Amino acid sequence: MTRGRGEVFRLRVRGEQDVFVARQRGREVAALAGLEHQDQIRVATALSELSRELATLPGEVTITMSLGAEPAPALVLTAEWSGGGGHPEDLEGVRAAARLTDGCVVSREGTGASVRLTKRLPPGSAVDPDQAERIRTAVRESSPAHPLATLRSQNQDLLEALESLQARQEDLLRVNAELEETNRGVLALHAELSEELEETNRGVVALYAELDDASTRLREASEAKTRFWANVSHELRTPLNSVLGISRLLLDPAGGGTLDPEQRHQVELIRDAGAMLLSLVNELLDVAKAESGQLAATIVPTDLGSVLDELRATLRPVAGAEVELVVEPPAIDVVWTDPVLLGRILRNLVSNGLKFTEQGEVRVRVRAGLAADGGEVEIRVSDTGIGIPAEHQQRVFEEFYQVRGHLQAASGGTGLGLPYSRRLAAILGGSLELDSEPGRGTTLTLRLPARPAAGTAEGVVPLGRVLLVDDDPAVRALLRRMVEGLDGVVIEADSGPAAQRALRAEVPDLVLLDLDIPAPTGGEVLAGMRADATLAAVPVVVVTAARLTEERRRELGRTAAVVDKAQLSGPVLVAAVGAARDLVGRAG
Repeated sequence: MTRGRGEVFRLRVRGEQDVFVARQRGREVAALAGLEHQDQIRVATALSELSRELATLPGEVTITMSLGAEPAPALVLTAEWSGGGGHPEDLEGVRAAARLTDGCVVSREGTGASVRLTKRLPPGSAVDPDQAERIRTAVRESSPAHPLATLRSQNQDLLEALESLQARQEDLLRVNAELEETNRGVLALHAELSEELEETNRGVVALYAELDDASTRLREASEAKTRFWANVSHELRTPLNSVLGISRLLLDPAGGGTLDPEQRHQVELIRDAGAMLLSLVNELLDVAKAESGQLAATIVPTDLGSVLDELRATLRPVAGAEVELVVEPPAIDVVWTDPVLLGRILRNLVSNGLKFTEQGEVRVRVRAGLAADGGEVEIRVSDTGIGIPAEHQQRVFEEFYQVRGHLQAASGGTGLGLPYSRRLAAILGGSLELDSEPGRGTTLTLRLPARPAAGTAEGVVPLGRVLLVDDDPAVRALLRRMVEGLDGVVIEADSGPAAQRALRAEVPDLVLLDLDIPAPTGGEVLAGMRADATLAAVPVVVVTAARLTEERRRELGRTAAVVDKAQLSGPVLVAAVGAARDLVGRAG
């Protein structure tokens, strides 16, 4: 049989004497290969158990020891035999050797079989041919020990193993005692923490109860304050209106008033003080409505040009001799918002600018911005007035807070304008931000969502066949001019029955529908259209002067665009048509 390059020892097992030799040589080779004492004993015992088992089998048995490098440095023990023996993996000696080494591979060929055992060597151990040769030489030069000496060595190993086991047993008992003591401490700590946690939980429950009670009281106090403001404001308006009315009568020469100059001056003071007090009462009432949630927005297509024209006409006379009110043409025609609330916000912002600007200008600028949901409108009101110091810029949005100064003392005020405007901006789904520098002026930026109106860019022309349903000839004439200006063909109806006949005669491309028409009403006509498969996809714009509840407006807005007659203009109509087409497109 050819010796392998890494082989260091070979032994044919014929009897019990060879079992002693295998054990002795196995320990020697393990020591020479670099294994520590305990691993040497494991290798020697594995060879002893394996050779003892195989010595009883028929046929020739050969045991070899070699050095291997793959996948890691290892001492390889191989036993081969040619006789029978059943299943090698079932042999007790093979199982014992496998438990003492790091790897065991059993294979069979015909009547023969082999067992390959591996024991890992320390990292960096030499397993080259030179090392194998050195170990072979050392093994050849050593003399086999007498069986009694081998037995004595085994007994010594056994005694050392027993001493090691006893030491480990003592260590285990000591560790168990320490663990038991630790467990007692942990149990005591757990009990203490449980008591503290239970006490803390009781405190948290009590705190939550107090917070809930405080929240309830705070809510009740807020509601009481709101009711107080609303009630007091309402009750004060009646006598104040009487005072103002009587003052105007006394100052009106046509009313028979015969006041001397001093008396006229005194009555004018009464009138001005009453007007200021009425303005304060109105602001308090508006703030109370906003806080209580009673102030709801009515979102409709709003012509910004009309809102700004009204703002300019109302506030330009208030500007001082050295202050100019500049309202730039808007960069966007239509925005979907509440025109009344928007007007209140802008009047507050512009009034503040005029009040605190001694010379220069107050400028209103509108531009279209970008937002995540498709678009927004940005309205900036800037002035060249006294400005607001940095430490006051957030506090001016608190109710009744005022920055003291000579202009404030001269002009008066309630400190409600900016807080009220920010609340209205939030109701409209937008925001109000302030930027100011003392001595250089203030800029207030109002940002509102601007639902993109289909047709404002490319247009929604031609409109096609448009059915106008309104019982007011003047309104029909106005709508007819707008529709014809957009290349639409007009069919008119002045009542519900006339509208139904026109719809049955030919399906229109668009319906402009008033709600207050002779029965069936506009609402009934719209409901009938949506229930008819032929008419369900026809866009409808409800053009009404009726004061709709928020619920009714939402109900109509599910299937039609809604426009107030007071806001009706060409751009508003174009935006509303685009919205109506979007509604039926999404429904389809």
